[in-house]
Amino acid sequence: MKSALSFVTSKKKSNRNTHFNVYFHRRNGKIYPSAILGSENDMTKHVEAFGKNLLDMAQNAGYGCMLLIESIYWLKAFFNKFREIVRQMYVVGFQSLPVTLIVGVFVGFVLALQTGLSLKPFGMENLIAQIAGVTMTREMGPLMTSIILAGRVGSAMAAEIGSMRVSEEIEALEVMSISPVKYLVMPRIVALTIMCPILTIFANTIGIIGAAIVGKLQIGVPYYTFFMDVAEFVQFKDIYSGLLKSLIFGIIIATVSCSEGLRTTGGTVGVGVSTRRAVVNSLLLILIFNYFLTSIISRLLY
Repeated sequence: MKSALSFVTSKKKSNRNTHFNVYFHRRNGKIYPSAILGSENDMTKHVEAFGKNLLDMAQNAGYGCMLLIESIYWLKAFFNKFREIVRQMYVVGFQSLPVTLIVGVFVGFVLALQTGLSLKPFGMENLIAQIAGVTMTREMGPLMTSIILAGRVGSAMAAEIGSMRVSEEIEALEVMSISPVKYLVMPRIVALTIMCPILTIFANTIGIIGAAIVGKLQIGVPYYTFFMDVAEFVQFKDIYSGLLKSLIFGIIIATVSCSEGLRTTGGTVGVGVSTRRAVVNSLLLILIFNYFLTSIISRLLY
């Protein structure tokens, strides 16, 4: 048998009354308190918060998709914005090249070293060439390049456009009947879509060279044998499947970053929030899309 006793307590500082329900249950002829619950149901709060997060995610996804569609529409102004596209390609590509090369070569170092040390006891260390080549072209090259661009370029895009939003420069463009998507978003999406596969080619190349260096110096695989194995086992479909991934990743990074920048609110603090959300959401989408793209490509090509 369970009964409830309600009572009211008062807080002197806030002058507010807090209502509690104290529930009792009887066991073996004795009464025990079973729970003390506040006037609001905590479970309801959690459900409401979860539902709000789902709605926000759906709204953000819808906004990003519409932004991408509108950017595709404004491709008709490609030649009018050609100078801005080239400038964005320089920022995205050339200025990101040193970081991409450094990360690519060390990824190749680690890949060859770990693979070689694992295979050497079995006398199969020559397999590091095909493992390093296929892994770099299919997965590590596109993935590492996209992660670099999401952190370096995506954050800069979100911060730049977000600063323009809070300083009302976006509104000024709209007052002058200039589309912010045409003026700001489309050149960035085009530039990142073009440069991400190009940087991936550099990352793949330097990663394989790095793997060859470690294979020769620490594993004992000759350079000639290494590169002949790479040429034999790495197929063209391995290369263009990785480039297709990097192209899609570039579109994702640019779309998410511009979307977060355009929806910035709350002044300078909001710019920081938008920048953080752009990087986090880009990385999450890259990892999620990487799995599904790998699954689809493996079924179609392998």
